[in-house]
Amino acid sequence: MRHKPIKSKLFSENRKRIAGLMGAKALAVVNANDVLPTNADGTLPMEPNADLFFLTGIEQEESVLVLFPDAAEEKQREILFVRQPNQHLQIWEGYKHSKEDARKISGIKNVQWLSEFPGIFRGLMCEAETAYLNTNEHKRATVDVETRDDRFIRGCKRDFPLHDFRRLAPLLHELRVVKSDLEIELLKEAVDITAKGFRRLLRFVKPGIAEYEVEAELTREFIKRRGKFAYTPIIAAGKNNCVLHYLQNDQVCKKGQLLLLDIGSSYANYSADMTRTIPVSGKFSRRQKKVYNAVLRVLRASIAGATVGKLHKDWTKESQAHMNEELLALGLLKKSQIKKQDSDNPACRKYFMHGLGHSLGLDVHDVGDMNVPFAAGTVLTVEPGIYIPDEGFGVRLEDDIVVTENGPVNLMAKVPIETDEIEAVMNR
Repeated sequence: MRHKPIKSKLFSENRKRIAGLMGAKALAVVNANDVLPTNADGTLPMEPNADLFFLTGIEQEESVLVLFPDAAEEKQREILFVRQPNQHLQIWEGYKHSKEDARKISGIKNVQWLSEFPGIFRGLMCEAETAYLNTNEHKRATVDVETRDDRFIRGCKRDFPLHDFRRLAPLLHELRVVKSDLEIELLKEAVDITAKGFRRLLRFVKPGIAEYEVEAELTREFIKRRGKFAYTPIIAAGKNNCVLHYLQNDQVCKKGQLLLLDIGSSYANYSADMTRTIPVSGKFSRRQKKVYNAVLRVLRASIAGATVGKLHKDWTKESQAHMNEELLALGLLKKSQIKKQDSDNPACRKYFMHGLGHSLGLDVHDVGDMNVPFAAGTVLTVEPGIYIPDEGFGVRLEDDIVVTENGPVNLMAKVPIETDEIEAVMNR
């Protein structure tokens, strides 16, 4: 556990909230993620299951949470199962949670070894009428690999064919999209680490530096501050600015180019997501600055427009209309193109072809129904961009915000973004 201890109150409150959404005589099961193989006998570092962490704070492999709010015995209403430490694990893998450790982290009193799960679970299923089972229900997910949840669901349907099985994911998504104050504090720490990494880069970037060297500087800064990359960083110089998901990070930064940095640190599994575009030489050209400031105006207007009760699609349309006007002023669009545009395919998509923003939290593209109006506590990225391959550069800017009853709060308000400020820091 790289991050500082988190108050178990966060996880206890989340369990109370999910219990309130479950039906009568229903239990729910949440599994840890698998440890995934690479080549030979290698494995990838385990990525904690976001739902399990949301409800328990546990990040250890093979852990299982069972919630049964209506269980006859009070002690069986929350049960956490973890691997039992032994000498072999201690030698080869190191620390594993003791029962007391798991209780302290999660706030769950009834902690059992994983070997006890089959017998206890069968007894609870005989008492329950409904079982909520979990899967990774995300519209953008590519489901090619069978998961631990998939295997568990198949086993449950085989062993308990007459039970009523329901989807847990929609209930979790409803809760996870609105962040509590404790979650906002963890997100602020992720943002702060990201900001410090960016400030380091402003002093580091110059002509002749390779994209991977920039990535290395971020790695040092993030890890030093108990963070890690929330996603594979995009370090894109020159024409690579225009590749939305550029991941090679192997080119040399040259004089006169822009360097697009789509970067974010994760802290305690909560993710920051920031984009800045800076001049490799420390000074924007006149054209680069015009395009940059156009994107910045759209960013700020879009942040101001993220208000309680607004639908994501309406928020996006507002930004696209603004972007049309900016592109018109830059000479990239004509009035006739805007007049003839399809409402579902606005003219600005030629130069601004991706979405305006997404939910942010335990996942970078966090869960949550984007067809539901923004609620207070919703955390969003805001990331307009203009990409001009014919001119050899693009600009994207991205901040993270919290929607509140009193208007949006920009978590990245103190991160340099004005062209004059960026130039001043780079040339200090």
